[in-house]
Amino acid sequence: MTFINNRSIVVSATVLITGLLAGCSFSSDSLLPSLTGEDPAGSSSTTQAQSRAPVQQSTPTRAQQPVRAAQPPAMGTTKFEPKGVTSGSNTGTFVGQKAIELRAELRRLQANVSKNNGELQSVRGKTVQDSQRYHTAISAINARLQVGTTPGNPVLVGQFNQALSDLKKIGDDISDMNVLTTNVTADSTLAAFLAENTRAAFRLSGAIDTDHQQLSILEDEVNRTVVLIDRLLKELTEDIQRQTNYVATERSNLNTLSAAVKSGELMGASLTNRALTAATAGTTNRRAQSRSLVGRRPLVVIRFDRSNVAYDQALYSAVSRTLERRPSATFELVAVAPASGGAARVALNSNKARRNAESVMRSLQRMGLPPQRIAVSARTSQAAQSNEVHLYLN
Repeated sequence: MTFINNRSIVVSATVLITGLLAGCSFSSDSLLPSLTGEDPAGSSSTTQAQSRAPVQQSTPTRAQQPVRAAQPPAMGTTKFEPKGVTSGSNTGTFVGQKAIELRAELRRLQANVSKNNGELQSVRGKTVQDSQRYHTAISAINARLQVGTTPGNPVLVGQFNQALSDLKKIGDDISDMNVLTTNVTADSTLAAFLAENTRAAFRLSGAIDTDHQQLSILEDEVNRTVVLIDRLLKELTEDIQRQTNYVATERSNLNTLSAAVKSGELMGASLTNRALTAATAGTTNRRAQSRSLVGRRPLVVIRFDRSNVAYDQALYSAVSRTLERRPSATFELVAVAPASGGAARVALNSNKARRNAESVMRSLQRMGLPPQRIAVSARTSQAAQSNEVHLYLN
């Protein structure tokens, strides 16, 4: 259980989480990746208050690993250069003239293929450079967080914004590849049309043997061009798919890194990506629902007995380790208010506890946990001395 009060943060959730999850088999949930990176600077008043708060951190656990950018997927390396078109002679026949026209069309097609190949190699090189700059920025942020820093460090904020810009450039590279895909698809359609016309030319009357010999050579070259275009389109599509998945994952991780920079504490990968990584089979789309709390122990207890309670790191650790063992897990946040002090005081405390629970829920969402995984409820307790928020595993 994790207790957070005005003196310290004590993390001892390992035994409890293991006991709850041991021996169970679960399927994965379908998680939607975050699409934007949040500016981690935050308000200056919040930053100053957090820096003054006397918080004793626990020894980092296995879940508290730096947010490391996943290695970008390998780009294709094939160069798609046509071998050219064999010259022919004008035999003076109608079929011979048709062969000359088809040969000119093939040359124009191969020129388009060469142009598209050049654009593909260019965008691949740009994507690699953008990825390297992105990794440099992420590594610098992680290195600083790992040794400790102040909440909302402006140097880290600048590096974070640079990483966000570099990731956007990779997204722009994907857009360029999508435009290129449209051009290659048009070439593929033209190549299929040219192949059909070349085969049809064999059936025209009035040809001599030389005409058919030239058409045979032309047909082979058209077919090779068709295969080349198909391979280009296939490799380009695979590049787009891999890079799109990579960018989606990194955008989700940047949301969590934003929270880490804002708090000045080392976290890990997005909770969304942790759940997807730990999942082994199947997908569900469940929404968290409240159930009876009788006999259940909370994963985390946060006591709001002062302002600006620093709970993000302990909360992230508990939820992250839970998702490693149970990717499909849903959670319930319970706002707990003291039941003493009369009806007016209880109502006031209940409202405050509810707002605290909503604040914790927003923190979980910044860490990458989708809102449909979280249920929120409220209750009063005779044992509570201050407003609390309990996190339960559903």
